[in-house]
Amino acid sequence: MESITKNRQAPDTLRAMITRAYGPDQVPDGDGWAEELGHGWFNVAYRITLRDGTVVVLKIAPPPHVEVMTYERGAMTIELATLRLLTERTGVPVPRVDFADQSHDLCDADYFFMQHIDADNFGIVRDTLSPAERDTYNEALGSANFQINTVSGTAFGPLAAPGDATWRACFTRMIGDVLSDGERRSVDLGHDYAAIRALIAANEDSLDEVTEPRLVEWDLWDGNVMIRDGRIVAIIDHERAFWGDPLMEAGFTAIDLPAFGDSTAFLRGYGHPALTATERRRRRLYTLYLVLIMIIETDYRGHTDTMQYDWARDRLHEVMALFGAGREVR
Repeated sequence: MESITKNRQAPDTLRAMITRAYGPDQVPDGDGWAEELGHGWFNVAYRITLRDGTVVVLKIAPPPHVEVMTYERGAMTIELATLRLLTERTGVPVPRVDFADQSHDLCDADYFFMQHIDADNFGIVRDTLSPAERDTYNEALGSANFQINTVSGTAFGPLAAPGDATWRACFTRMIGDVLSDGERRSVDLGHDYAAIRALIAANEDSLDEVTEPRLVEWDLWDGNVMIRDGRIVAIIDHERAFWGDPLMEAGFTAIDLPAFGDSTAFLRGYGHPALTATERRRRRLYTLYLVLIMIIETDYRGHTDTMQYDWARDRLHEVMALFGAGREVR
């Protein structure tokens, strides 16, 4: 996926990074030792073959001159913190981090090397699987996601910041930042910004039920799940995690909008009971948050086609209708 946030580096810079991480004896020569992994949406990632044949992955954060959305600032620091938490406090499989560098003296951004996972990407191969196989993986994903959500924190919000005492304060700030990002770029949502803010205010009392900060992966879609031989062998891409409400996880989104798939197997694996009326209101706020990001990020990423923008605008009309709001098209 093409995006202006991808911070590609020259081969000599990649070699310098390898030297720092693994030593000069592991610097490859010849051709074909660095291959860009193209399915990511934000960071650039390379599959690197070291001199001894070991394969690793290098991720590089966006360049500092590219403006990102507010919630994406410091995303690589968040990912590294999440990987540490999952490794230390859960049995959820994640790649091993070999080396991280935030000095910015070899390139203009953070980067880290991690274990390469020799497996299939669920999001890429899912259409080649039988319905029973997809259900098996989605159920396992629900179980893994539940385990992630058992990790608790001391405040709501970013992993590396003081945070908020209440989930209402945290989430209303989060979604307010997204709307401000859209207004700053004059992104046309098809709905009035003030009307969306009023809708959020009318439903924010539903957030008060959430009193314990839990680790929320949030971006746990099929494309971030690596599978092999009938099981999940790794979960990747953790840069959007935060302390919040587990009901915000991606696997619950289809409860609101069928366009996001079928949540039945995920819910079975997660073990979540039927949602209460208050939980449904809260869940709709989370779907609203997601769809707003999907619309607004197309401007920040410099997308050259309107496919995602158009699709996400249609989803915004649908989620607004769940709140009883009329359709606006401009």
